[in-house]
Amino acid sequence: MAMVGQSLYPIAVLIDELKNEEIPLRLNSIRKLSTIARALGEERTRKELIPFLSENNDDEDEVLQAMAEELGVFVPYVGGVEHAHVLLPPLETLATVEETCVRDKAVELLCLIGAQMKEKDIVDYFVPVVTRLASGEWFTARVSSCGLFHVAYPSAADQLKAELRIVYGHLCQDDMPMVRRAAASNLGKFAATVEQSHLKKEIVSIFDNLTQDDQDSVRLLAVEGCAALGKLLEPQDCVAHILPVIVNFSQDKSWRVRYMVANQLYELCEAAGPEPTRADLVPAYVRLLRDNEAEVWIAAAGKVTKFCRILRPQVAIQHILPCVKELSSDSSQHVRSALASVIMGMAPVLGKDATIEQLLPIFLSLLKDEFPDVRLNIISKLDEVNQVIGIDLLSQSLLPAIVELAEDRHWRVRLAIIEYIPLLARQLGVGFFDDKLGALCMQWLEDKVFSIREAAANNLKRLAEEFGPEWAMQHIIPQVLEKINNPHYHSASHLIASPCHGPRDNVVVNSSKERVPNIKFNVAKVLQSLVPILDQSLTEKTLKPCLVELSEDPDVDVRYYAKQALQACDQIMVSS
Repeated sequence: MAMVGQSLYPIAVLIDELKNEEIPLRLNSIRKLSTIARALGEERTRKELIPFLSENNDDEDEVLQAMAEELGVFVPYVGGVEHAHVLLPPLETLATVEETCVRDKAVELLCLIGAQMKEKDIVDYFVPVVTRLASGEWFTARVSSCGLFHVAYPSAADQLKAELRIVYGHLCQDDMPMVRRAAASNLGKFAATVEQSHLKKEIVSIFDNLTQDDQDSVRLLAVEGCAALGKLLEPQDCVAHILPVIVNFSQDKSWRVRYMVANQLYELCEAAGPEPTRADLVPAYVRLLRDNEAEVWIAAAGKVTKFCRILRPQVAIQHILPCVKELSSDSSQHVRSALASVIMGMAPVLGKDATIEQLLPIFLSLLKDEFPDVRLNIISKLDEVNQVIGIDLLSQSLLPAIVELAEDRHWRVRLAIIEYIPLLARQLGVGFFDDKLGALCMQWLEDKVFSIREAAANNLKRLAEEFGPEWAMQHIIPQVLEKINNPHYHSASHLIASPCHGPRDNVVVNSSKERVPNIKFNVAKVLQSLVPILDQSLTEKTLKPCLVELSEDPDVDVRYYAKQALQACDQIMVSS
């Protein structure tokens, strides 16, 4: 009797904690389900624990979600795949609760467990779960059922498959918009499991009903299914059934639906093929680029390069380029930024002549945009234009604009250009950079604004990392040493952290004699960064005496950083 009482103790603790008023205790109990299941064994878990969980599901959403997550890894604890069906009842119950996140987690785990089950078990246990949820009185059950059909359908017999298709059709015409939304959202996954013969007859009919729904939230989810369904159909069926829907949707009264069309249009073009794209979808795309709502323009503008790739260059120049020119001067910075992020990709599509004649003026306009995101998006893709028109032509056309911005009277504009320089250097190469931009980078070190000088120093450090120590020793260090007498030279102390060696330790030590505290505590910080990479003898002979002197400085910040550097020296000595 004592042994029996002891074996029942874990389940008793679970029951007690699940009924506790404190949520943390109930959560703690739920998160120990796997431990309790191991203690009970597979048979008792199936016969006692799972039924108990199925009955006790009236709890806080946080507890129910934790329960669903635990049940998702319970297959080994109930005896493996052969007994996985015993986990369906508690998850079925969780799939009916009001809280969306709990339902979604339950559906996700039902699909996961269903994918592991044997075909016979799916027919005997999983399909009944789907049909019960689909006929549930409360709409939440019907919403959850829509996400399960693609798991149940492949294993069913022909008669059962026909019933499942009918049930799904009813869900697509449900009185509750939430159910129709769920059905529209999952139609693509369900359609992928349906046979080709039924796809054209039944699924396309269901899809047509959804596209004519009076709720725009249902129609926009139907748009998502267009591309998925189009890829499943034969090209001629896609053109006959899906293409007209997309063309109509591009003129839908709801901007959200048009926005979704703009996002999905390229995928549909791939399914439909180039000829229908040119005939029917180009006018639809042009309408979207000229839509009344900025959100629709932005989505359409973000696809312009992809869309042009499936068109002949002449078609793109004739129909798409005029819209691109209009968008490049749009009043919305978000539209211009979206366009700038992709427009450079049009250069390989249009070819050298069209790029020079048509695109370069747009690039120049966007490169001078007042918003930094627009400029960055252009500069970050310069390599795509370089591949088409060559570095010489690129330098003649775009580099003057970059140099002009680098000397702009607004310091924030200059700062933005400095931040782009390493990106430009990577794309243009070291030879071209030295010739065109090297002097400009050194010029910034003498700027009157501290933020510019600091950014310029960090810029040189990043360039040294990009081009290597030899380049830094040849091009950076000599010029920095020449600027030491400049009133603003101390910003160059940031360069010492770059991967270039040489006379920099002497430069820094000499700088410690300055009277300005800012210079001296920067010296201490740089010396600390040099400690791990210099010989111990050089550290003892040169760095440490300098740091000791700085540790006695009148300024508190100088003393603090000097002491930090001395501690680093001591740690290196101990470890060696």
